[in-house]
Amino acid sequence: MWNYSFAIPSLLVILLYALYYFYLPRIPIKMNRTFLRLLLLQCAVTSLDIVSGLADDHYTAFPIVLLYLLNGAYFIFFIIRALHFYFFTLNVFKIDYTDGQKRSLFVKIPIILSFLIVLSSPITHAIFYVDDTGYHEGPFYFYLNFVQWFLILGSYVVSYHLRDVPKRRRDIKGVYFYNTVLLAGTVLRILYPRHLLMDTFSLIAITIIYLTFENPDFYLEARSYAFNSRALKEYLDEINGKKKYKIMAFIIHNYSEVREIYGGRQMDSGISIMGTYLYQTFKKYKVFYFRSGRFVILGDENMDVEKIHSILVKRFMSPWKSNDTELYLEAGYAAIDSGNYSSSDAVLNMIISTLEVVEKNEDGSINYVDNKIMEEAAKGTEIKKSLEYAVDNNKVEVFLQPVMDALTGKLVGAEALARIRDNNGKLVPPGLFIPIAEKNGKINQLGEQVFAKTCRFIKDNDIRKMGMRWINVNLSPVQFMRSDLDQRLLSILKKYDIPPEIIHLEVTEEAMGEEGLMEKQIGNIKEKGFSFVLDDFGKGYSNISRLKKYPFINIKLDLSIVWDYCKEPDVILPNLVDTFERMGFSVTAEGIEDEKMAEAMVDIGCDYLQGYYYSMPIPMDEFVEKYGRIEMDAE
Repeated sequence: MWNYSFAIPSLLVILLYALYYFYLPRIPIKMNRTFLRLLLLQCAVTSLDIVSGLADDHYTAFPIVLLYLLNGAYFIFFIIRALHFYFFTLNVFKIDYTDGQKRSLFVKIPIILSFLIVLSSPITHAIFYVDDTGYHEGPFYFYLNFVQWFLILGSYVVSYHLRDVPKRRRDIKGVYFYNTVLLAGTVLRILYPRHLLMDTFSLIAITIIYLTFENPDFYLEARSYAFNSRALKEYLDEINGKKKYKIMAFIIHNYSEVREIYGGRQMDSGISIMGTYLYQTFKKYKVFYFRSGRFVILGDENMDVEKIHSILVKRFMSPWKSNDTELYLEAGYAAIDSGNYSSSDAVLNMIISTLEVVEKNEDGSINYVDNKIMEEAAKGTEIKKSLEYAVDNNKVEVFLQPVMDALTGKLVGAEALARIRDNNGKLVPPGLFIPIAEKNGKINQLGEQVFAKTCRFIKDNDIRKMGMRWINVNLSPVQFMRSDLDQRLLSILKKYDIPPEIIHLEVTEEAMGEEGLMEKQIGNIKEKGFSFVLDDFGKGYSNISRLKKYPFINIKLDLSIVWDYCKEPDVILPNLVDTFERMGFSVTAEGIEDEKMAEAMVDIGCDYLQGYYYSMPIPMDEFVEKYGRIEMDAE
């Protein structure tokens, strides 16, 4: 007699899982489809296990043909279920199990062989047989466990070799966990053959999968039935380049300001109302909430963008109401067709770029994405990849631009500037990669690499012999937010045994926005022996009274005010430079491009000059070759 005490509760639980999973919207990606098949297979296997077991226990009441059909069906579905657990592992690691003939064949051979052995059992009695005395296991019954072990081993191998693919560490743990549970189930199945334990262990494995990967709430915006940005990313990962689609996106005008006016709770309620409205109105399509007041409606190539736009414009003419919410909002709209995008990141960047433009549109018209926007989005994605590669692999380069003594015209210092290269080895303009680094947090690592490589340059070269007294290193406003910045800089100095007075730290006016933070940071870092330079003066919002609070040793005039003065001289800049000198600051003029500009800045009293007239930023080895040789010749 079979023991059903584990199997029947397992069947009830899996039926509840299936009902709940069907109740909520699901994004149609391979992982979710595989899980859905796993749920259905688990229902089928557990049901067949119970039914075939009952039939075997009462074999005299049923024809032998029916017993063969029930047991054969159970073993076939048992194998298919094991295969789908393996498929799910491949899904986690973004592997398409339909690709790769060798890998596919490696798995197909034992699976097909197991099907043949099961189907031939009525004749060969290989897996099982039924006679006048009832149900019996055949000589090759062990092969069923072998197939399951083979697939579990395959999952372990894939998990180990591709452990860096998932972005969340818990994903790796989840894969190991559910496969280990399956392995334990096969062992107990052998030890307790009369207890239907494998179904329970498979249920536990499915529960682990559900909790780690498949909870529908992972893909739903918290306040509505719209899918979230994670769902959009994964769905685009799957369909990009494989099927044509259209996107209708819109953004709430001035979302941040509107959120402050109405309040967070009210706006969250409004987002929920919108998401529910879009879900109910456009059931043929997929609706995503893409953070910060942005919604995306994604459909096939036949989606009528104009009709959807018309419906949305009309809806935004009325307030968004609920029991405790009444919001009057406007939106900007964009339409995007699928194209030859290199990745889903390129599509997402394009959506963001386009919505940033249409957020300022007040006429409610649609902006259709043009080639320029597409190229900019693709370019932004490539720059981001180049930045991440350079930072993660310590490939950030440091170029030096000389700073000259205004009176003697000789080298007195230099500014260290970060540079990265694209896939073709070409330099990426800093104006393109620095803002990205500040947004994604890479600026901290990038800044530390520049600082460390500058320290190494000073240690490896006698900069005094070149005539240099210091090298300026830039600090980003984002870096300046770090509470441990002074300790991190000091630890790098100690590593290279460099005195802090040789390195001057440049901060921009933007970093002076928070006076309390500015005073604290500069105070802590100055105690360690560093000196500060104010960069880009005239570009931001600093003033003379604020400068008196901070221990700057040098003020760098932004090239814009230098150029303006050289184009139309007036008394403002000379008086400003004179004031700085009286306050104890030395002054550097940036953006010097010719001899006349240099002479003009010398005339108004600038101490140092910097610009392309002297040199553009150049690699460190070229800098040593150029200026080291000059000093040798001078000697």
